[in-house]
Amino acid sequence: MEDTDPSLLNSGLDSTAFQTWWADVQSWVAALADDVVSYASLWQFLAIIGAGLLGFLISRVPATRLTKAAQARERADLIFRVEVSAARIIWPVLTAIFLLILTPAFAEFSLENEILRVASSLLNAWIIVRLITFSIRDAFLSNALTLLAWSIAALYILRLLQPVTESLDSTFIELGDWRFSILRLLTSVFVATVALWIGGIAGDAAQAQLRGSKKLAPSIAGLLGQALKILFLLIAMLIALQVIGVNLTALTILSGTLGIGIGFGMQAVFSNFISGLIILAEKSVKVGDFIELQSGVTGLVREINIRSTLITTNDNVDILVPNEEFIKAQVINWTHREARRRLRIPFGVAYGTDKEIVRTAGLEAAESVNWTLTGTAGREPQVWLTKFGDSSLDFELVVWLAEPAVRRPARVIADYNWALHTALEKYGIEIPFPQRDLHLKSATGLNVTVETRQAKLDSGED
Repeated sequence: MEDTDPSLLNSGLDSTAFQTWWADVQSWVAALADDVVSYASLWQFLAIIGAGLLGFLISRVPATRLTKAAQARERADLIFRVEVSAARIIWPVLTAIFLLILTPAFAEFSLENEILRVASSLLNAWIIVRLITFSIRDAFLSNALTLLAWSIAALYILRLLQPVTESLDSTFIELGDWRFSILRLLTSVFVATVALWIGGIAGDAAQAQLRGSKKLAPSIAGLLGQALKILFLLIAMLIALQVIGVNLTALTILSGTLGIGIGFGMQAVFSNFISGLIILAEKSVKVGDFIELQSGVTGLVREINIRSTLITTNDNVDILVPNEEFIKAQVINWTHREARRRLRIPFGVAYGTDKEIVRTAGLEAAESVNWTLTGTAGREPQVWLTKFGDSSLDFELVVWLAEPAVRRPARVIADYNWALHTALEKYGIEIPFPQRDLHLKSATGLNVTVETRQAKLDSGED
């Protein structure tokens, strides 16, 4: 290894070079000011206007199609954002392409092209910034990349990009046996970040596309989407490690460590992963099913992921349930084969009430509720006398429910109770309350005084 500066940094940037760059900047600004008011600048401005008009005319058709495709999507997913972003920048992109063609063309005919070069650089930076701000939601990362894009554009315009890169390439950092330049470090980090970002976007796009496919079952689409997302992220991680300079043979040690981690500390994660695969393969629970877990969670299955399943309750509460719970505990799937279910609503009437009138009131109540299934032989509403209670004759209104009612159990029971109470009041049927009779076998030594409230008021005791 060659000798290096003990301070770990050996910079090729000195005061003489800085003075030279500053003089170049001043001369470039003066030359640009002279070009702006010359005839040569007139041709460049006309070329910029022409490139913009030509780009606008050509971009109208694809921009319109992209906008319509985005509006036709059912949800604002990643594909929607990509289509909207592409529709917004297609005009600047085409203009930038034409400027990139015109800049060397002017030089070929010995014409001034400095203004074209500046305009092209600024437009490229603006396009990159527009993509960054629209695609990246993290504010810190978005601002950092925006600053980087404008900084590179400014260095390119001032013709300082090459001197700065050469200086960074000649500045070294030493960490043990590793010796690398700052330029390589920054480039590696940038490429690794972009690779991971593109991998995440590609995975999300594939997942969104599969979930929106009508040819695949929602559970299979979710499984394939998760698998593709993980695959894209793994490829991006391998590219990032290779760019940074990590020896990929060291991953064998990492895989052994991962195996030990699964055996000791990651049992729950691995168990949920396998449980998710079993659920998706068996199709015992599918996206759109209404289920009830042994833990008491009841709701609609929205997503089946590798680690957990998203369930939305009727109160619009999203609950993430570990997949392991679907394997180890009892699961009631109300819509597994058929969504039509029978419901029994208990109620009681006073002794002495005519049973036929009770039947008539119950059937009228069932008919007045929209959840009742009609037109199916053998599944008509019925009223059963189920028990002779202590204080009442106990009946049950037995009804078959239409499919939408299965997903709203609390609302359905409330509607039937409301209709029953209305029907019983209509026919003057009494709903009893618990009563008790007290029998005294011997009254010897027991004095009972019955005193009305008015008597107590008159005596002044109350």
